[in-house]
Amino acid sequence: MFFTIPTILTWTRIVAIPLIVGVFYLGLRPETQNIVATVMFIVFAATDWLDGYLARKLNQTSAFGAFLDPVADKFLVCASLLVLVHLQRADVFVALIIIGREIAISALREWMAQIGASKSVAVHMLGKLKTVAQMIAIPFLLFDDGLFGVIDTRLWGTGLIWVSAILTVWSMVYYLQKALPEIRKRVK
Repeated sequence: MFFTIPTILTWTRIVAIPLIVGVFYLGLRPETQNIVATVMFIVFAATDWLDGYLARKLNQTSAFGAFLDPVADKFLVCASLLVLVHLQRADVFVALIIIGREIAISALREWMAQIGASKSVAVHMLGKLKTVAQMIAIPFLLFDDGLFGVIDTRLWGTGLIWVSAILTVWSMVYYLQKALPEIRKRVK
């Protein structure tokens, strides 16, 4: 099902990438760029929850949607991290950890699916916590200002992106441990 409502919402996360990046090249005032990019990220990130909900509610789940959904999430997060590194709001080391893990675990899941052992690397709560930390940290870092006159979003965003990096490594180790028995069987 290539053009269902949930799949179209998933596609919007991919389409969002050049839009979010482009905001920083329009010549707008920095405060305007930050607000527009933050709102766009939050709206597009919310489609991750909405597309899954609608797919189940409308009975429009599909193998293609199940494939595209995590790809769209990873593209959105990775592109946003690269923007934040460029703006010097996120450490390049954090971006390398997060992006490297996404590539490694995606490859591991692909291989495990090919050998019929995908259940051993199914999504775990650690991966979900990592995603939540990222989805809060990134808009805080994009906003880069005081929120309600009280919250220093750069400070909180920086802390949360580092928490996300730690959870990223932790979840990668977890998935590798789960896959290790299958890896040992096949690598001699």
